[in-house]
Amino acid sequence: MAKNRAAAQWTDVLAAVPLFADMPRRHVRRLTQVAKIQRLPAYTRIVRTGQRGDSFILLLEGTASVKAPGRRAVAIGPGDFFGELSLLDGGPRSADVEAQDEVLLARIGRKDFLRLVQKEPKVALSLLRTLAGRLRGAEKSAAH
Repeated sequence: MAKNRAAAQWTDVLAAVPLFADMPRRHVRRLTQVAKIQRLPAYTRIVRTGQRGDSFILLLEGTASVKAPGRRAVAIGPGDFFGELSLLDGGPRSADVEAQDEVLLARIGRKDFLRLVQKEPKVALSLLRTLAGRLRGAEKSAAH
């Protein structure tokens, strides 16, 4: 029962994430049902560069720092997310992410996501459309 309340509470938050914004509401609800909500203390390493990517992470509360090798650290906050490619390929993480203060995050594991996609292929199509748009945007930025 408590898990269902938590899922309902974060459905609106997850639906506002650009990655899932075009997804039908019922699919977003299914994602929140498989999400694991975690509270981590300040200065906790959330992911490490090179670590196997096994989950998508949405920051619900607090701030974190993203540091890719050879680049400046970037601050992220509520509503920001990372690890979306991990849902598809499970490849290595491309940056370290560390909590700067206490954070609350939603973690969607790759196995849970893939099970959902098998039942609801439209989830994958929505995700692929969004990722394609982000890739095209990144290519345009690189060309300028």
